[in-house]
Amino acid sequence: MQLDFAEANYFQGEALPDGTRLIGWAALVQALAVKAPVRWLSCVSEKHVGGSRRREGRWEIYDRRYRADGTFAAHLTFALRHEAIDLLVLKRVFDAVPTELLTRFILATPTGIVSRRAWFFYETLTGKRLDLKDAPVVTAVDALDPDIYHTGERKMSLRHRVWDNLLGNGAFCPTIRKTDKLRALMALDLAGRVRTIIGRTSARSIARAASFLLLADSRASFEIEGERPAASRLERWGRAVLEAGKRPLNQTEIYRLHRILIGDDRFTEIGYRSAGVFLGSRTHDNDPLPEFIGARAQDVPALMTGLNQCNNRLRGSDVDAVLQAAAISFGFVYVHPLADGNGRLHRCLIHHVLAERKFAPPGLVFPVSAVMLEEIDAYQKVLKAHSGPLMDLIDWRPLPNGNVEVTNETADLYRFYDCTDAAEFLYGCVQRTVEENLPKEIDYLKRYDEALAGIMEAVEMPDRLAQDLIMHVRQNGGSLGSKRRSREFAALRDDEVSAIEAVVNTAFAGF
Repeated sequence: MQLDFAEANYFQGEALPDGTRLIGWAALVQALAVKAPVRWLSCVSEKHVGGSRRREGRWEIYDRRYRADGTFAAHLTFALRHEAIDLLVLKRVFDAVPTELLTRFILATPTGIVSRRAWFFYETLTGKRLDLKDAPVVTAVDALDPDIYHTGERKMSLRHRVWDNLLGNGAFCPTIRKTDKLRALMALDLAGRVRTIIGRTSARSIARAASFLLLADSRASFEIEGERPAASRLERWGRAVLEAGKRPLNQTEIYRLHRILIGDDRFTEIGYRSAGVFLGSRTHDNDPLPEFIGARAQDVPALMTGLNQCNNRLRGSDVDAVLQAAAISFGFVYVHPLADGNGRLHRCLIHHVLAERKFAPPGLVFPVSAVMLEEIDAYQKVLKAHSGPLMDLIDWRPLPNGNVEVTNETADLYRFYDCTDAAEFLYGCVQRTVEENLPKEIDYLKRYDEALAGIMEAVEMPDRLAQDLIMHVRQNGGSLGSKRRSREFAALRDDEVSAIEAVVNTAFAGF
């Protein structure tokens, strides 16, 4: 069977640059009528291109010497050699291509690097076995190039003579590219900086800072969802976050956290949902207008089993803890396995991974949710950049109860994803908590203690009253307001008030 790699002027809504043709993933997707968004577009020029390639908008334009001969083998070889690996596209190409065509491609060069990698990816991603004998004994090749991708622990696939260094498996597998931004962030050794900060701070101050940071993270996580919960609910969720990493991540733990989060289960299903879920708005007639649709309910158990398997593989590897936290937490929120509470549990999983990998010291919660709330536009941009292109691939219909029902196979859309942008965003949030939030909180507590001691030295009073004085003076721009002065602090003399104001202002100077 020959595929039709006809010329095109447009591909997935993007006009091709003049004098170019599709190549690689884009050409395969078009020829096989594959339903998958190609996020990195490649084409080959009819002319020479300086430096072999150049960027033009979303297109990577290659020199004419890369021109493929219009066959499946040529385009697959180009894609696996030169383009970013997109496991969703690769899986759907494999689903669409006739098995005999792929078998012929592998048999043409049974010891070839590209053919063995293609064979490994096919059997790993589809779960199907080609009618081929195991590869000859030759030097094994990496499935993912470790110079280009963050890779998992290597396991030899003897059948293909390929080192399986994926972050996950065929049931659930993110990819994270090595970017300059991630390299720079990882070089900061943020975990080491935390240890340094803690090492020069008293245990009492660290404990108090941890308490304040936990409260800030818990409150922000609810605010991101547009909620202002009662103090009891906030405190209960804070306790759950503080336990992050103490139990293995599995279905039992996710259900436990969900029950703590929801509390009252009379109106919300606890655990993996049994119906569809979407994010968006509604018409005046209550019909759904989804901007995002989660995985089908019948696909959720298998997807979540794959996610937990991925986490188990990563936690015993050398993969950076923050990258693992990004892969697991964002993978979770893309699947959206719960009827409610997906966003908060997604952020809780960040703490779970960081605590389990000992990136965060025991009892210390980095307030990443507080940073996400401050960077809410960037946070939503990361989420939508992934989910937006998938919506065109989801067929759905509205239900009488106002929910949605997905009517086509969509599990692969949530199973395979590029997590690079999410990892960069999360690492930036962790950087801010380590370099700004934690030192600032410790500095605040030191100044607070200094002010408290100074007030007590000036006037003997209960701790609670002295603490109120600090709050009121700071809130009033450095002086005690006349109403406060004439009411709860009427017993203070003018000189005592002046002394207290000086103490507070000196302690918090420059803060």
